[in-house]
Amino acid sequence: MTPDLPPLREVIARHGLSASKALGQNFLFDGQLLARIAAIPDDLTDAEVLEVGPGPGGLTRALLAAGARVTAIERDRRCLPALAELEAAYPDKLKVIEGDALEVDAPALFAGRPHIVSNLPYNVGTALLIRWLSADWQPWWQSLTLMFQREVAGRIVATTDSDAYGRLAVLAQWRSSARIAMNVHRSAFTPPPKVMSAVVHIVPGEQPEGVAFAKLERLTAAAFGQRRKMLRQSLKGVPGALDALEKVGIDPARRAETVSVADFVALARCLP
Repeated sequence: MTPDLPPLREVIARHGLSASKALGQNFLFDGQLLARIAAIPDDLTDAEVLEVGPGPGGLTRALLAAGARVTAIERDRRCLPALAELEAAYPDKLKVIEGDALEVDAPALFAGRPHIVSNLPYNVGTALLIRWLSADWQPWWQSLTLMFQREVAGRIVATTDSDAYGRLAVLAQWRSSARIAMNVHRSAFTPPPKVMSAVVHIVPGEQPEGVAFAKLERLTAAAFGQRRKMLRQSLKGVPGALDALEKVGIDPARRAETVSVADFVALARCLP
């Protein structure tokens, strides 16, 4: 049974909450929109879910209503009383941890492999994504359903020969599939951000053999750090990279944005 909860706006008003710009917060109130986000990972009945930055608990409500067992990490102490009310309404279904998600040992919180579903604070979203993508494979999570600024979402799912294609696309796609599950208009948020948003859904695949994340990260950081330069220039500081270009058969006069994810993996495999 879904408990009868007061409207989220009423909860926020009662606790005197407002979105913190310093914490990158933007609140969502639309229950139907939040339910659509909670449905993206598929059936969450009795599934473990990690939510980062729940704020006053809008998405948390939708996840709990979908049957999930939610562990939420919240840095903003102002939001804890509102989340405590949700904990009371959903006994044994919600656990709230006060802390910084960049510092919490999230895998240790779960017995199984959770789905991660979050309207991420904009100022830590990319850092958290890269941390989750760098996990051992198969990763400790089942899927990622994450809200980003639409420009960042575009960079995650970008393909070669596009301005958005870069290091983030390679790191997201080399052992995962990534898609934009839905776009979210800025007017859906309170306060409305200056940019549009999108929800990205990422599902892990098989890790290619013979290549480590650290090597791929080093290679892509160099290649896209000087993306307008030819590979012979941008990669000359990476030991073994120029030899790898020759071995894989990639013209060193090409630029990074023309190199596919598969070719970056092949290059990383050749690095010492």
